[in-house]
Amino acid sequence: MKLVVLACLVVVVVPAPQDQDLPLVVETVRDDREHSDDGNFNYAFEADNGIVAEAIGSPGSQGQSNIEGVYRHTFPDGVEAEVRYVANEFGFQPESDLLPTPHPLPAHAQEQLRIAEEQRAQGIQFDQRGFRVNKK
Repeated sequence: MKLVVLACLVVVVVPAPQDQDLPLVVETVRDDREHSDDGNFNYAFEADNGIVAEAIGSPGSQGQSNIEGVYRHTFPDGVEAEVRYVANEFGFQPESDLLPTPHPLPAHAQEQLRIAEEQRAQGIQFDQRGFRVNKK
């Protein structure tokens, strides 16, 4: 029992290792904010570690805020990351080279989509089991 209590005390007393590469304090270099009573706003924020965020917003027609903005930071290897975005009644729409993109469809899938589009244009319809319902 004494050994368990001693082990618990040692765990509490020994500090966790700290990552020496991370700054302990991040200073705000710029923090500009403007807002008006009609719901329009803009802000620009920058920290000394390279993080930048900027946005312009206005009230939307469906009660939401419409926002256009960008945020940036620098990776430890020196590569700058940037995400531009729009947020409105259609949701959050980010654009960045960092975001994953879907693989292109294989040729056979593209051909199937082309055939389906032709059939729709001709008025051909199918039921839920895949059988044609309007034979001509």
